[in-house]
Amino acid sequence: MILVTGATGNIGRALLKELHARGAGPLRGLTRDIARADFPEGVEALEGDFADPASLEPALEGVRSLFLVSRLGSDADILEAARTAGVEHVVLVSSITVHTHPHLGPAGENLAVEQMLKASGMAWTILRPTQFASNALMWAATVRGHATVRAPFAGTALPTIHPADIAAVARVALTEPGHHGRTYALTGPEPVTARQQVEAIAAALGREVPFAEISRGQAHAQMAAVFGADAADAVLDVTGGDVNDELLMVRDTVSQITGTPARPFRQWASENADAFR
Repeated sequence: MILVTGATGNIGRALLKELHARGAGPLRGLTRDIARADFPEGVEALEGDFADPASLEPALEGVRSLFLVSRLGSDADILEAARTAGVEHVVLVSSITVHTHPHLGPAGENLAVEQMLKASGMAWTILRPTQFASNALMWAATVRGHATVRAPFAGTALPTIHPADIAAVARVALTEPGHHGRTYALTGPEPVTARQQVEAIAAALGREVPFAEISRGQAHAQMAAVFGADAADAVLDVTGGDVNDELLMVRDTVSQITGTPARPFRQWASENADAFR
């Protein structure tokens, strides 16, 4: 039994489809809102809340391998529940910032989860993706309203990754030998700036989408109102304020592990154009 947590999320949904298409199984998907579950036929759907580790016990029953996204609940309790249930292998989605920006708070939190997993006695595989292509959905309401997308660091190009490529690597790690005890840094196939992302969305929509660069201070004020000042600082450092060669590096890990090239941002934009219409 393979359990995919966050099964209605950007990575989990794609992972369940990959596993089902390859005949892996039995499969179980865990979500906080089972009404949103639209899983492939034969995938067992269960509802659970990471904030309540006890609610995860039924989902973990009989599970051999677990797909887990870090920092969605008490990771210590979740990993202990998995170990107690007899889970043998955990594929954890962490962040490339553990390596590129270890001084930032969220990176330290991700590192702590990685260390807990390694100390758990279960086999592990750790995925450290860079910026998600799906982060562009934060502009969806603006684009639907035919307003101007405003973002800082318009010229900073990051190797943004398609969530389905994270799912593809996770599928291999869950079902094929040779991935226990491995940590993989994952990126997209090419650097892409915020301006280029908006251009790709515009091309997918077949119309112009105006873009304007704003200052870090302006962006910080907007983000801090929603996420808090510390979180805003961390996000802005990683997206352009404190970039380094390690963060900008394009890696071929996706193609090496899956045998298929990583998907470019323009493909994500085309596949998700309806969200911006």
